[in-house]
Amino acid sequence: MLQALAQDDVAPYFKTEPGLPQIHLEGNRLVLTCLAEGSWPLEFKWLRNDSEITAYSSEYKYIIPALQRSDAGFYQCIVRNRMGALLQRRSEVQVAYMGNFMDTNQRKTVTEGQAAVLNLLHILSYPRPQVTWFRDGHKIIPSSRAAITLQNQLVILATSVSDAGSYYVQAVNEKNGENKTSPFINLSIANASDTVAPVIVIPPQNTSIIAGSSEVTLECVANARPLERLSITWKRNGIKITSGISSFGRRLTITNPTSADVGVYFCEAKLRDSTEEPARARAFLSIMEPPYFTAEPNSIILAEAEKDVDILCQAMGIPIPTLVWYKDSVPLSKLENPRYKVLLSGGLRIHKLHPQDAGIFQCFASNKAGEIQTYTYLDVTNIKPAFIQPPEDTTVTEGMTAVLACEVSGAPKPAISWKKGSQILASGSVQIPRFILLESGGLQITPVFLQDAGNYTCCAVNSEGALNAFVMLTVWNRTVIVHPPEDSTVIKGTTATLRCEATHDPRISIRYLWKKDSVVINPSSTSRITVEKDGTLLISQTWSGDIGDYTCEVISFGGNDSGMARLEVIELPHSPQNLLATLNSSYSRSVMLSWVRPFDGNSPVLYYMVELSENNSPWKVHLSNLDPKMTGVTVSGLTPARTYQFRVCAVNQVGKGQYSSETSRLMLPEEPPSAPPKNIVASGRTNQSIMVQWQPPSESEHNGVLHGYILSLREVENEPDAQMLEVPNLTPYTHYRFRMRQVNVVGPSPLSQPSRVIQTLQAPPDVAPGSVTARTASETSLRLRWVPLPDTQYNGNPESVGYRIKFWRVDVQSPALMKVVNDRLERECTIEDLEEWTEYELQIQAFNAIGAGPWSEVVRGRTRESVPSAPPENVSAEAVSSTQILLTWTAVPEPEQNGLILGYKVCNSEPKSQVVRGNHTQSFLLSGLRKYVLYEIQVLAFTRIGDGVPSSPAVIERTKDDAPGPPVRLVFPEVRLTSVRIIWQPPEEPNGIILGYQIAYRLASSSPNKFTTVEVGSTVRQFTATDLTPESAYIFRTSAKTRQGWGEPLEATVITTEKRERPAPPRQVMTPQSDVTSRSLLLTWVPGSDGSSPIRYFTVQVRELPNGDWQTYSSSISHEATSCIIESLNPFTSYKLRVKATNDIGDSDFSAETEAVTTLQDVPAEPPSSVLVTPHTTSSVLVQWQPPKVESLNGLLLGYRIYYRELDYDTGSGAETKTIQSPSALRAELTRKPVFKTVNSSSALTTYELTQLKKYKRYEVLMTAYNIIGESPTSTPVEVFVGEAAPALAPQNIQINSLSASQLELTWDPPPADSQNGNIQGYKIYYWESDTQNDTEKVKVLFLPETTVRLKNLTSHTRYMVCISAFNAAGDGPRSSPSQGRTHQAAPSAPSFLTFSEITCTTLNVSWGEPTAANGVLQGYRVVYEPLAPIQGVSKVVTVDIKGNWQRWLKVRDLTKGMTYLFKVQARTIAYGPELQANITAGPAEGSPGSPQEILVTKSASGLTLQWTEGDSGEKPTTGYIIEARPSDEGLWDMFVKDIPRSATSYTVDLDKLRQGVTYEFRVVAVNEFGYGEPSVPSVAVSAQTEAPFYEEWWFLLVMALSSLILILLVVFALVLHGQSKKYKNCSAGKTLAPCCAHALNSLSHPIRAPFTFPRSPPRPSPGGLHYSDEDICNKYNGAVLTEGLGLNEKPLEVSESEVRVSLYELPKHSFVNHYMSDPTYYNSWKRQQKGVKHPASYRYEECAASETEPYFQTVITTQSSGGVYTPTGQPAPGSRTPVTGFSSFV
Repeated sequence: MLQALAQDDVAPYFKTEPGLPQIHLEGNRLVLTCLAEGSWPLEFKWLRNDSEITAYSSEYKYIIPALQRSDAGFYQCIVRNRMGALLQRRSEVQVAYMGNFMDTNQRKTVTEGQAAVLNLLHILSYPRPQVTWFRDGHKIIPSSRAAITLQNQLVILATSVSDAGSYYVQAVNEKNGENKTSPFINLSIANASDTVAPVIVIPPQNTSIIAGSSEVTLECVANARPLERLSITWKRNGIKITSGISSFGRRLTITNPTSADVGVYFCEAKLRDSTEEPARARAFLSIMEPPYFTAEPNSIILAEAEKDVDILCQAMGIPIPTLVWYKDSVPLSKLENPRYKVLLSGGLRIHKLHPQDAGIFQCFASNKAGEIQTYTYLDVTNIKPAFIQPPEDTTVTEGMTAVLACEVSGAPKPAISWKKGSQILASGSVQIPRFILLESGGLQITPVFLQDAGNYTCCAVNSEGALNAFVMLTVWNRTVIVHPPEDSTVIKGTTATLRCEATHDPRISIRYLWKKDSVVINPSSTSRITVEKDGTLLISQTWSGDIGDYTCEVISFGGNDSGMARLEVIELPHSPQNLLATLNSSYSRSVMLSWVRPFDGNSPVLYYMVELSENNSPWKVHLSNLDPKMTGVTVSGLTPARTYQFRVCAVNQVGKGQYSSETSRLMLPEEPPSAPPKNIVASGRTNQSIMVQWQPPSESEHNGVLHGYILSLREVENEPDAQMLEVPNLTPYTHYRFRMRQVNVVGPSPLSQPSRVIQTLQAPPDVAPGSVTARTASETSLRLRWVPLPDTQYNGNPESVGYRIKFWRVDVQSPALMKVVNDRLERECTIEDLEEWTEYELQIQAFNAIGAGPWSEVVRGRTRESVPSAPPENVSAEAVSSTQILLTWTAVPEPEQNGLILGYKVCNSEPKSQVVRGNHTQSFLLSGLRKYVLYEIQVLAFTRIGDGVPSSPAVIERTKDDAPGPPVRLVFPEVRLTSVRIIWQPPEEPNGIILGYQIAYRLASSSPNKFTTVEVGSTVRQFTATDLTPESAYIFRTSAKTRQGWGEPLEATVITTEKRERPAPPRQVMTPQSDVTSRSLLLTWVPGSDGSSPIRYFTVQVRELPNGDWQTYSSSISHEATSCIIESLNPFTSYKLRVKATNDIGDSDFSAETEAVTTLQDVPAEPPSSVLVTPHTTSSVLVQWQPPKVESLNGLLLGYRIYYRELDYDTGSGAETKTIQSPSALRAELTRKPVFKTVNSSSALTTYELTQLKKYKRYEVLMTAYNIIGESPTSTPVEVFVGEAAPALAPQNIQINSLSASQLELTWDPPPADSQNGNIQGYKIYYWESDTQNDTEKVKVLFLPETTVRLKNLTSHTRYMVCISAFNAAGDGPRSSPSQGRTHQAAPSAPSFLTFSEITCTTLNVSWGEPTAANGVLQGYRVVYEPLAPIQGVSKVVTVDIKGNWQRWLKVRDLTKGMTYLFKVQARTIAYGPELQANITAGPAEGSPGSPQEILVTKSASGLTLQWTEGDSGEKPTTGYIIEARPSDEGLWDMFVKDIPRSATSYTVDLDKLRQGVTYEFRVVAVNEFGYGEPSVPSVAVSAQTEAPFYEEWWFLLVMALSSLILILLVVFALVLHGQSKKYKNCSAGKTLAPCCAHALNSLSHPIRAPFTFPRSPPRPSPGGLHYSDEDICNKYNGAVLTEGLGLNEKPLEVSESEVRVSLYELPKHSFVNHYMSDPTYYNSWKRQQKGVKHPASYRYEECAASETEPYFQTVITTQSSGGVYTPTGQPAPGSRTPVTGFSSFV
């Protein structure tokens, strides 16, 4: 007995061993299983790469929810029980991933003729990627000159210059599908000689393979030049190899290599017909063999203590394997036990056994080819059991875990079992839920129940003896809250009660602890809070601070519990704030109120109430239910001329809150009385008087204080002397003029002058829209079309014109519904939300702001048939047997049928619904159902359109029970010589409630009826049969029982032996083609060896090609089966299948995959989608569709069929209604005439035109797709009305003419008559600016069939694109191709900006921007400036015209210090545009520096040096200086030098930059952040003469003096004679002549030397290019009369670049302006014009060529004095310029 008990424990063992390496995708879920058996309890632990990743637990699976790269490695499982621990062989798991290329672009250069080896750039990837090489985007195919090696290198042989380029790789990870493109390798080729000796570029590598490999490849790539003469040969043992050579001789492939193929292989490369030495390389091929054991230990070794024991382990393999020993999964090297010694033979010797040496010893043998392991259980004997830690009494709480200790020593290791009374609760072979035998021998109970309390016995037994111990377990009732606190809401100030009632064991006490928002509540700290004995929390006088989450915790030795609840304290809402009342400007009888939302009292505001007080009357509620989201409202319905006050309050669930503060009293404005006087009575008093009496209107209609009454009267008959006349029958809202004439007996008078334009008042439209038609749009909508009113019939403001549609049902007396269309140009409207399959009547009227016009004629329309909108009623179900249910129902209510009911569909849990044809059968017997299964059943009705709404809720009915099916998954996990353990699973078809199971077994050789029978409960799933005969075959039967009796048994055979193994995979797995259908096939196989353990079931897996994963079809196929029908496959799809067998030991490997098998075609599963039918002509429609989804074609699509029929219900009310009994009848009706069309899909057609249809008929169209098998289901029917179609073509011959800058005129021809498809009602003109269609496209609608129109309000000088479409009653036709036209130019807009810079006391630069809208080609600009105040009594206006658009700046030099000027700039195209104005004040600026001091000019041989000292810096530091110069020949200051640093106090000017013979004055101006400052005092005049000229010599002066004297005498004499014979011209009428100003003439007639260039910006115009005007000009200059002989070179206006006109307006108070002859600045001064002096003509001056080349500058200079124009005498000398009065000669 003791021996039997000692052998009860079984050491752990693995049912399966790891298979081939696994490769998984990143992110996938990985489940590793460790299938092991042995005595309970079994615990599992997992290692990765020899490191622990889990602790021991009962979980035999290791799950990684989402794989990462770091999870790759070698995994091992350790299983242990009390006997020891066992380590499984390693299982390799790899994670497929692909990183990026690690390198950047590279360069490589090789010599021409040499080989270029391009290595694959480094990339992280598993598995190694498949690569494709590219050059400049073209794929490289291996050839005689290009090789791709086994290592994915690209080798280009005998390179040439053409091989240079950019190479890159496209790498693909075939496992996860990722692909990456490498950086470029830029290859360059250097020049070299023609011939290159053979060289081996890629030599073969030493290779080792594992025995059994299918093939091995050696590679040798060689290069030479010329390459075509290169040959590569392979040799072994001096013999040339001829087989297995490929890739131009570069690769040698050895198939199915064996040990005979081991050796050295030579590769030889040589040039044919050459004396060059061949190149050679060699490689060694070796074959590795996995380890195998030559000596193994027995599975169990028994040895006595203190004895020595040897454990055998010897292994062989190539290379020689390494042996590693483990004890209980720990390497011996870590145990460092000196008694353990590994022998030279590989075995293990243990010296002087100790009891703790008992356990599992494993021997692992491994080499590069593989790894194997064997193990033994070492059992040490001769030591009785003894307690290390005896059990102790334990107390636990119900629901917790109890652990009863029982640690025992002994040899062999004692078997532990636990009992309570006589029942064994846990042992090595017994396992009951909740009771777990621990490895230490203890008992764990999880969870503990009250009934678990009592005495427990721990029994320890081995072959040497037995030992018992007793322990008492006490179980307390668990403390539980039975009435937890509940969420509460209380009103502020009341008491809140939160319950917390708990039950507990009477042997212990409990304590209550309350927390608010996780903070402990201390009731003693406040009198408002108390905790009662039963745990209830009371809070009195609640307020908002009590709001929060309250937690009740119950604490005791019997466990803790807690509950939480939310307490809300609510109160009345506060009063709204900031109530404001304002008059409504748009409606005088209303007031707008606004307020700020108040505090809601912690309870949402339900609504607001508004009260008002009228004329101090009591408050009354005016608005009682305002939306709580509102913070304002318009209070209407008030009375004019009355005062109002308002107040608002909020209401929540507590009640009404306080009112807001009252608004200030507000009076509404008065209005005219809203009613006339009442009861008017008129009676004649005398022959010349009438008495009129009346009563005032009611007080509420006064609308203010009545001031009186107006009495109007008129005579009934017109008199000849009438002063007024009423003209009737005019058109409303129309402009009129009137003329009158008088008539007497003689005749009519002439017509009077026309009156002013008078517009008649608005009136409602007096006509209804025309051509009203109603057409079906959908199941719930109708489309109404009409012709809009023309403009002349609006009778009012066009913006107020719209349409009102009235519609109602014909079959039901119901109020009419309205729909308003506010667009006066709209021609159609869709009426939505109508009832399906219902006839409606409709009318339409037009309206404007005054009122509505007459209604149109009534039209009728019917909505389309639809699916039923309600289910059948009164659905009931009754089970009549275990496989049948009777279903009954009543019809769908008629208003909800929405069409003709063709039948019903019964839907249950099965995938296909049952169809009941016809509307008369309203019951159905569901048969073939599963037994004792709960079914949810729904019924729906269907029309030809589709399925209606299923009945709801579903009817639930269960079929009756029956005898059950057989149990499944019958396996024998433990088979010993005298016992077997059987495990089963419940039947897949229980057919009722399982009441129990029966296990029957007998010897296979005994009588067939001699069974040993055992019955177990319904929850038992295993049974152990004992006292069996060793090495014998037994037949086991397992059956289940319901109340209907025992079901069919499941039978299996088992042999009582321990020599079992996994089965071999099935063989000859095939799929006969004759048994292949569109959705199923037959799989057959021949079972393999059963491994001495009968096969229990087969598993079939299916994989869809090309990329599908293996899916398990079934894992419960009978062990007797040799074939299986595979169903639910997809048609026309290729599959592969495989099978594996399972016995008690485990699964076999999967069989070889079948050949690919393709299911047959089936009819398409879906019809074409998105079927659209539109009218094309008046007798044809266009059918358009989308093809079915590819996966639903179920074969090769041959084409489509279009079915169409004429519908009857649209022809009139008298149409006969047809009853269609079934869909087949429907199809027969559809095709009663052979009118269906077949559309060939070879050209992928998705459109087809149905022609020769009847006009004004409605057709129904549906479609199917078909293949060689048949047709798909039909598409949803589509209805279309034939007879109305939009125009098929666009208008023709479009012409566009430009009328003005804002108008284009369009003319066109109508579409061809045969394409109009009806009467053209009008045209739509689409037009847009050619570059911005999306932003500028507009549409003009022409409601008359006219073919001309004017487009107005266009943008000037803009290219427009125009398209035109025609429309009729059916809709719009296509647009014409765009035509283009351009509007005329117009004046531009103002310049975009106007700015000033470099502002000094006398000069500035002005610049401006282009106009934002040029409106044409910009021709130039006009700049006008003038002082805002007169200067010395004169207001001068200067105008400058600038040609061209490139120059947008001007330099002005004639300003007056401190004076403010107005500048105006205009742009010009064909005319000038608007001005842009700005004011600017001449310097110095406020805050700018003062004038520099001590100006000194010194002259040297090469230049002038100007020196100064710094003056006052102003409000900011000085930042620099400028120098201004004034030459003697011009007399105006201008900027000479800029940007002089602030540190400078001198500046030198090169004399070469000055004009010779001209004297200059200089002054310095300081600059700071505020601008240019006050200029310094001018320097002394300095001459620019570099050396004394000859005419300064004394002798030359003497000669010139004598010559001048003679010349003067001659001139005087000539003048006297000339004056005698000539009259003066252009002077006053007086006889006395003023003397001429010889000084001015002489000074201005000297030749002018070449000008000098000033460094300034911007430039100015030359005087010859300027034109000025003067409104106060005299021919005199300082009293000198200008003679007629004065000459100027005139220049045509169009040649000049700019023009300047200077106008002066002299103030009346000033009669004279002083002239200063001594100052050359004023030579060009202005003088007041004398009376009677004629104005000279304006002159245009031409500038002659200067002696120096200079850029074009433009500057305007004017002076401030008045005077005439001076014209010099004679022609200018060659190379000189004639200065123009008022302008500087500077350039």
